[in-house]
Amino acid sequence: MPEVMICGIPVNFPFEPYEVQKAYMARVIESLQNNTNALLESPTGTGKTLSLLCSSIAWLLVKKAQLQMNAQLGNFSEHSGADNLTQAMQELKRSSYRHVKATVLGSRDQMCIHPEVSKETNNMNKVHMCQLRVKSRTCHFYNNVESKKDDRSVKGDEILDIEDLVTVGKKLKCCPYYLSKELKQDADIVFMPYNYLLDPKSRKANGVELMNNVIILDEAHNVEKMCEESASLQIRTTDVALCIDEITHIMRSFAEGGEENLDSTVDANQPKDFTCEDLCVLKEIMLALEKAVDEIEVGTDGSTYPGGFIFELLAKAEIKDHNQMSVITLIENLIQYLSMGSASPFQRKGVGLQKIVDLLNVVFSGTTHSYKERVKMCYKVHIQTEEKKNNKKTDSWGALKSTNTKTAERVLSYWCFSPGFGMKQLLDQNVRSIILTSGTLAPLKPLISELGIPIGVQLENPHIVKSNQICVKIVSHGPDSVQLNSNYQNRDNPKYISSLGRTILSFSRVVPDGLLVFFPSYPIMTKCQEMWQAEGIWSSISNIKPIFVEPQRKDTFNAIINDFYSKISDPSTRGACFMAVCRGKVSEGLDFADMNGRAVIITGLPFPPLKDPRIVLKKKYLEELRAKDKDYLSGDEWYSLEATRAVNQAIGRVIRHQNDYGAILLCDTRFNSPKLKGQLSAWLRDYIKVSNKFGETVSEVCRFFKNAETSLPPPKLKPLLPHEPNIYKDDGPRNIAGVSFPTVNSRAIPKSSKASVSQYPNSNEVYADFSMDFYKNASAYRNEFKPKQAKDLFSAIDSSNDNSQMPTTLVTIHKRSADETNVPQAKKKKLKIKAFGFDENLRSEEKTDIVRPEKVAPESLIDFVKEIKTLLQVEQYKTFQMSISTYKKEGNYVDFIKTLTSILGNSKLFYLLKGMKRFLKDEHKVAFQEYCDNFKF
Repeated sequence: MPEVMICGIPVNFPFEPYEVQKAYMARVIESLQNNTNALLESPTGTGKTLSLLCSSIAWLLVKKAQLQMNAQLGNFSEHSGADNLTQAMQELKRSSYRHVKATVLGSRDQMCIHPEVSKETNNMNKVHMCQLRVKSRTCHFYNNVESKKDDRSVKGDEILDIEDLVTVGKKLKCCPYYLSKELKQDADIVFMPYNYLLDPKSRKANGVELMNNVIILDEAHNVEKMCEESASLQIRTTDVALCIDEITHIMRSFAEGGEENLDSTVDANQPKDFTCEDLCVLKEIMLALEKAVDEIEVGTDGSTYPGGFIFELLAKAEIKDHNQMSVITLIENLIQYLSMGSASPFQRKGVGLQKIVDLLNVVFSGTTHSYKERVKMCYKVHIQTEEKKNNKKTDSWGALKSTNTKTAERVLSYWCFSPGFGMKQLLDQNVRSIILTSGTLAPLKPLISELGIPIGVQLENPHIVKSNQICVKIVSHGPDSVQLNSNYQNRDNPKYISSLGRTILSFSRVVPDGLLVFFPSYPIMTKCQEMWQAEGIWSSISNIKPIFVEPQRKDTFNAIINDFYSKISDPSTRGACFMAVCRGKVSEGLDFADMNGRAVIITGLPFPPLKDPRIVLKKKYLEELRAKDKDYLSGDEWYSLEATRAVNQAIGRVIRHQNDYGAILLCDTRFNSPKLKGQLSAWLRDYIKVSNKFGETVSEVCRFFKNAETSLPPPKLKPLLPHEPNIYKDDGPRNIAGVSFPTVNSRAIPKSSKASVSQYPNSNEVYADFSMDFYKNASAYRNEFKPKQAKDLFSAIDSSNDNSQMPTTLVTIHKRSADETNVPQAKKKKLKIKAFGFDENLRSEEKTDIVRPEKVAPESLIDFVKEIKTLLQVEQYKTFQMSISTYKKEGNYVDFIKTLTSILGNSKLFYLLKGMKRFLKDEHKVAFQEYCDNFKF
């Protein structure tokens, strides 16, 4: 890998870096060398994460060499959870720095392998169940951590992401969650989600030490929101009532069972034991808190008080600076007690108690005078009345007597409106540097003002794409000339919704492969879906591109996105359409390189809800700041920027590397305003064109894709990971960034770009899928490389679907269809059709005296499945696929043989039936051989 000298630091990069990457790495190293904070913007697709990793680790290694000791620890943080962290770790694995000690911190939700605890759906309950087992040493997975932490599979050369840790944990029967904490002790670089850093509670729980460490916040466009949310909290009067009920329950069990019962369930060695007197005092405190909240004057639209009001409110319940820690400790003990009472009807509860302890932890995260002064400036306390969700519950179902007489409940919100509040708490930990980076940070000046930390290094990088790689259109009217405007007044207009659907339908006809459609919110997407289904627009789009919809539940997301990728690579389709929402998982955390995403349609502007109390108060807070300092955004500017930043993130899913290309279609007339155009990503602005006539726009988009397909190079493979076999052995052309195959000039075969193997469908930066044209035409590589090579018959069927357009020879002439019978004799000789034995099967056999040698099924798994697919009717092939899937799952040999015989049990195809033997389970092979030997036609 090339070594580049940047600011006196030798950086190993997987390929010769672009100029924008060199500029970016220079700023990272400058920040680290000078112990300053940095704010770095570089558009999506410029290799930001890779540049960030290589430059920061290069500096770290030099620094460690200078100090001759492990004095530095880099903390690399991503905001979107496992997906982004995994992508960043994959980049590290492919770099020359894969030997660096790295680990990842995750949640019990992701990493717990205890059979009982892992089944618990409530996350807080899961935490308490785990803590209880660890404390009593009844979790053997945790007990094994100490003995297994030095195992070679844990402390070897491999970098372990969350999935790897879980796999190793299951293999060694030790806890992946606590294993990662052990690995953290010696790590040079630690990957973790945002909240593990920004939230003081999470930081403490995960043992994250920040003194003299470097913090890197990748994808930092959400850092303001995350800082505010980690320091904010909501609590309802029903939560306080539930807390009182839980305390009463413990008091009852205390009284009925006696102290002996309590002592048997709580560890006697713990100094945090509680007495009946403690319970009485705590109940009095909670009753006083409930009364104090009920006595607050609340207007029809709610009431707002200064941040310091929260201390006054808690003081009425006798919770103050001097005793808040003892109250928190007591409540935590009670939660543990409820977790361990297996026979209790309140098993694994403590929800109300947990809400109270969360409130106290947030409010009293600092107790100094200066802290309280900052709270007064940065916080607001808002109280409003809401209809109770379950007010129809009757006493017989255990409704709480303290609340069931009321039809409404009070909601107390303790909201932080200053991102600088959280960032200041990070600086107070004496960190060395904080680097914030993203593709969408602009405008930087107001962001710096809001963050409230000194920024010594700034960068706004240009993009690396050229004009022939991007097509940006503002589409103000649909095909029926109805104006496209998704504002609040118009979004329920049937004419608008219908016109938007027909607009998407028109573009789906000309956009190749993957099409992404982003809506402002889930309710708007659902409304459009219902109307389009009723009008038949949905099915029309689906007939061209199968539609996938982003789910609100995270547990089904991976299955849906994988199905989308499968459809993209299926040569029998014209791609697929993914409908998602701005600020959702698709718009924030994934990329759609190359054919996974050739166009993005933005259907509207995702403004926050205008009348939401939190939005109203945030705007008011900013106006107050702007009156003192003009560097701050006004409330309206912030409100508008919230929408365009979300749009910029969604747009960034498409152009993912130097040779990628795509169309960006802004289907809302409001994008044409100079103000909104100015807030779109800087690299995008010069390419924006306003559409006047819809038909012309569709034609221009169509021409753009035709030109891009012919003028831009085909995609390349990602570099191999250390554990992957190097399947490329020829001395042909190579690319220093990874693996490159010869480019085929012929583009006559329609949709050849679809027949590809997507090793990394979720690729993060520069490389993606490779063209199957290489496989079709390069005889030198025929035996060296076979996509999805013959692991089993089931994966081969998937491969055959990817490769169904592959010619039967190495000569690219015209593809011969399965029903073609009159092949000219001369061409027959050139095409060497007999190599696959298709010709005889496709013709009616002539009765001759010549004894033909018995046919043998092709040895190559890909060829074998391809031959079956060619010779069977469509319905027969579907039956064949289904029978294999059923046999794989259920292992029913008799039913499987019956189905195979019905399809392949004739003289023409019997050789294929015999060829199925190698794919059977070992226990069925002998019986199958006997069956074939005695088979009679």
